Amino acid sequence: MKNILYILLLSTQVFFAQNGFEKGNAFYEKGKYEEAVTAYESVLKDNKHSSELYFNLGNAYYKLNKVAPSIYNYEKALVLNPNDSESINNLKFAQKRTIDEIKVVPKVGFGKLVRDFTGIYHYNTWAWISVGLATSFLLFFLGYYFSQTTVSKRIFFFGMVVLIFLILISVLSAIFEKSHFDTEKPAIVFAEIADAKSEPRNGGQAIFMLHEGTKVYVEEIIGKWKKVQLTDGTEGWIESSAIKEVK
Repeated sequence: MKNILYILLLSTQVFFAQNGFEKGNAFYEKGKYEEAVTAYESVLKDNKHSSELYFNLGNAYYKLNKVAPSIYNYEKALVLNPNDSESINNLKFAQKRTIDEIKVVPKVGFGKLVRDFTGIYHYNTWAWISVGLATSFLLFFLGYYFSQTTVSKRIFFFGMVVLIFLILISVLSAIFEKSHFDTEKPAIVFAEIADAKSEPRNGGQAIFMLHEGTKVYVEEIIGKWKKVQLTDGTEGWIESSAIKEVK
């Protein structure tokens, strides 16, 4: 009986989440963007998340000329679906409405080479690649075990050695990407104007100013202050209420 009630409750939650999502789509098509935002947000309140939901919510905010919320939701969509071309494209359009023009200083060295390689895929994709390679290794092992000729045994043995090497690379790539995902903490400035200070206190010297929609990376938290880094390497302390973390 409890299982039946649980299934009914879960089905009801899914129905209302889909209903809210569909309502938001209907409002959006009619040009009622405020109502669309309310409908989409109601789905999020029920802890229902998807890249499509964040993408549509970003579009609605973009139509309302709300820079920070639109960028924030496009970034949220890309966290769930990093290779979504529509989210990437719309994010670029939204970023053109920001005031701050911060250069992206590329990293150099061996670390950059590793990151460029592992960043080709999401860590989940690397994990599935590892599973596929492990399955291939099993098939090669069976081929080696049941082979009747020396030539075929050598071929299967060589294949197993190569697959072990590839499995090691894919597993390490998955671990590296997961670590990078967990440690990287992007955030979007929601305050219209926010001063970044040299130290985490109100009396600290303002070293630069940020505006709505700018992307930063959180490095440290002390009380109500967060130490952030810009894409050009500049660092400063900003009040937690001025930014909203993407993940």
